Amino acid sequence: MLESKRKAIIFLLIAITLAVISGFLVLQKVQALNTDLGTEVTIYVANGDISSRQIITPDDVTTDEVPTSYLRDEHITDVDDFVNKVSVVPLSEGEVITKNMLKEASSVTEADNRIISLIQSEKVSFDEALTALDRVDILVSHSFDEEPVTEVFMEDVKVARVAQNEGEFSGVQVEVPNEMVPQLIHMQNYADSFRIVKANVGQSQPEDENDVEASENQEDNSAEDQPDEVEENNNDDNKDEEDDDE
Repeated sequence: MLESKRKAIIFLLIAITLAVISGFLVLQKVQALNTDLGTEVTIYVANGDISSRQIITPDDVTTDEVPTSYLRDEHITDVDDFVNKVSVVPLSEGEVITKNMLKEASSVTEADNRIISLIQSEKVSFDEALTALDRVDILVSHSFDEEPVTEVFMEDVKVARVAQNEGEFSGVQVEVPNEMVPQLIHMQNYADSFRIVKANVGQSQPEDENDVEASENQEDNSAEDQPDEVEENNNDDNKDEEDDDE
């Protein structure tokens, strides 16, 4: 009887010990999960309905908090990722915005214009590195009529974007009218060489400003002279009236 009692007590102690150990391990696991879930990170969601192809502005997005364990690579955590971006799909209010939903906004300023890439190569050369919004002239050399010809193919073409390769300038995307697209692509494919030179735009602006300033000064001077002329005319009229009275 005493032996069975002693065995029961031993089994009870072992059970209690195992229960304490199990409880401690479960508590540690719960604390670890709470720690992961408790650390939250900011992501961006739609602040309202956003149409597809609409440029996203700061008013179109708002922030939300999610646990770190639920954060994915495609989530957006930096507001700068929205700069000059459009959504490729319609978004509803509160919908999480991910990187694969965004696309670079087009630099085309007119509906009838198109973007054409001119990348530096053996056929395409640039006189200098360009930046967006520069204006360029496109010169081509070809032998379509069996005689070599170099001519200005297009003038004052807007640079929409600049291409870079490992941080170095490598080409441009130019904005051209839709009707000129086939001709430009034809030249790209069959001309012997392309040369893109920066157009000199706006050099005469200071002279124009001086002319405007000079014309304004002349108008001011003429305005100042007008009262004197009116006064002289009034004096002459008064003299004529006195002569008539006499």
